[in-house]
Amino acid sequence: MNRLIILHVLMIILIISFSSCSNAKLDKSQDVSDFYFDNTETGIQSGGIKMIPIQTPKGTFNVWTKRIGNNPKMKVLLLHGGPGGTHEAFECFESFFPKEGIEFYYYDQLACGNSDNPGDTSLYDLNRYIDEVEQVRKALNLNKSNFYLLGTSWGGILAIEYALKYQDQLKGLIISDMMASCLEYGKYANEVLAKDIPKTALDSIRMFEAKGDFDNPKYMGLLIPHYYLKHLIRIPMDEWPEPVSRGSKHINYELYNIMQGPSEFGVSGKLANWDRSKDLKNIDVPTLVIGAKYDTMDPKYMEWMSKQLPKGEFLFCPNGSHSCLYDDQQVYFSGLIKFIKSVNNI
Repeated sequence: MNRLIILHVLMIILIISFSSCSNAKLDKSQDVSDFYFDNTETGIQSGGIKMIPIQTPKGTFNVWTKRIGNNPKMKVLLLHGGPGGTHEAFECFESFFPKEGIEFYYYDQLACGNSDNPGDTSLYDLNRYIDEVEQVRKALNLNKSNFYLLGTSWGGILAIEYALKYQDQLKGLIISDMMASCLEYGKYANEVLAKDIPKTALDSIRMFEAKGDFDNPKYMGLLIPHYYLKHLIRIPMDEWPEPVSRGSKHINYELYNIMQGPSEFGVSGKLANWDRSKDLKNIDVPTLVIGAKYDTMDPKYMEWMSKQLPKGEFLFCPNGSHSCLYDDQQVYFSGLIKFIKSVNNI
């Protein structure tokens, strides 16, 4: 009798063990293919687009977001550059994230792209934009168990500020192509990048800037070959990826000029004195800093940033510029995906 009971118990254990192994294999296989494209929307389908009401000092306005994929453990919110850019430059993420099972969100900040533009310049304020990101996070139900924040250029400023205030909501942080000090950025632009421009061309650029003649076609005619195609995106203009060309037509220059300033050689707008270099040590979430050899931002400084962050890592794109997500694409995305998955496995 006892022997039969023991055999019966052993059989139950074996059945449970087999079932557990089968479920484990099922869960593993489901990490990407089985539920990534599951439709979690109810009611009228919108293709993942969600307009989110944002409370501001001047009333409630809507910002545009769009979800790609479905993964409860890895959700990346993308903060575009500018200020005044759009989500469009991020559309290349669709060629990389879905096959890795990484859920991500496009998001046009207020007064940008598909979002409302209240036409009120008092809303062009760093602290207000930080609060906006937090409202977006809540509306998308992102939390510390799954929320990665990626900001590029101006979006990197926003990501740093968000992390300093709300890091208890973050699983991981990515600062792409942005220095932690606009003062140091200006210094690098003037002392390093400017010296790479032929003297006659630089003198003409400085002349146009001194006159405030930023809309002069000759000014852009000098910047494009000597600065943009060397440091902003190292791809001939007639070969620019379609999302880059399209997005460049949708920039809110009013917002850009108020926050950044009209010159590419440093910051003269409201962000001119922004500096968080001494505060990086207070960001205690896993953080990846991405820099590129030909970036408008100093790659050595960005590597230094990664060492100030308690859980920082640095990804260097040897062939890239400020748009290394395009002109050094394989290095950029392989390193980015590796970081996200490594944090996910902690």
